[in-house]
Amino acid sequence: MVSVKVEDVWMTFGKVEALRGVNLEVAEGELVTLLGPSGCGKTTLLRVISGLYRPTRGRVYFDSEDVTEKNPWERNVGLVFQDYALWPHLKVYDNIAYGLRLRKIPKDEIDERVHRVASLLGIEDLLDRYPHQLSGGQQQRVALARAVVINPSVLLLDEPLSNLDAKIRINVRTEIRKLQKELKITSIYVTHDQEEALVISDRIAVMNKGFIEQVGSPLDIYYRPRTLFVADFVGQVNIVKGKVAEVAPDTGELVVESEIGELHVSADEKASKGEEVYLAFRPENVEILRAPRGGSAGLLEGRVDSVQFLGSLLRVDVEVGGKRIRAEIHNPARAGLFSPGEKVYLRVDPGNIRVLKG
Repeated sequence: MVSVKVEDVWMTFGKVEALRGVNLEVAEGELVTLLGPSGCGKTTLLRVISGLYRPTRGRVYFDSEDVTEKNPWERNVGLVFQDYALWPHLKVYDNIAYGLRLRKIPKDEIDERVHRVASLLGIEDLLDRYPHQLSGGQQQRVALARAVVINPSVLLLDEPLSNLDAKIRINVRTEIRKLQKELKITSIYVTHDQEEALVISDRIAVMNKGFIEQVGSPLDIYYRPRTLFVADFVGQVNIVKGKVAEVAPDTGELVVESEIGELHVSADEKASKGEEVYLAFRPENVEILRAPRGGSAGLLEGRVDSVQFLGSLLRVDVEVGGKRIRAEIHNPARAGLFSPGEKVYLRVDPGNIRVLKG
């Protein structure tokens, strides 16, 4: 196992700055996901780490060794691509064994390693087939086996599941996570799928316009976003503008006059009276009531705009002060359905509201 360190990396293609001063550290045996929209620099950063690109500026380290000028095979990285990149004229066994043969590994050891990794991924019965005889999920398992059979120092995966349908994608991502933990391979995983990133990662690096906005655990990224971009990109969120009306001197709790009404906030971020802020809160943290209860502090009055019944989940959009606020109710059979036009009241616990600066 090795650690990976990216230090002040810039990557320029002509006039386009694909990466702008990126810094990232990945611990031994950790799986870190690069998450962000198309064109944010995720794949470019992965290619710099792999050695496929030389950065315009900055350095890449594996442990304490500077590998910036080394080729991919000199870094001993395993690569898994979006399009699988399997050799169509080679059987599955030979596709998996390809990297071992290039390294001139003895035949008996090749056979043992190919069968071991095929067993781990449940593809032993596919070894005598050609890629065109496999499903997409099976091809992806073969690509993963080929990458890990060389015992890579670092495993790099670039949107590996994007060509699979939803059900197979869930199964394969579970297998990838299980394999990564079992083999304890330091791994960097690129995706634009937020759910995938939340499920598979030890930590997530959210990227935007060539730099990293925030690095943190899935819980941190989801519940404690540090920027408006991270809050808006990861999951469903309500964001409202406001101005700080009061700051409690003892607790630091804020009273914010927002565009939907007065909200009480237990702020992690310090704010001053009169300061303009943004408030972010998740739909599942919005309590929706048919009648006021528990006092009027922080209670918002609105009317139901639309209702989406999703079986175990009910999404209710409520118009409050001319702005649409989304609430989500799990197990809606217990709460009952709401109707468009119905008058309702909303409450958000102060501890579930995140204060963000513009």
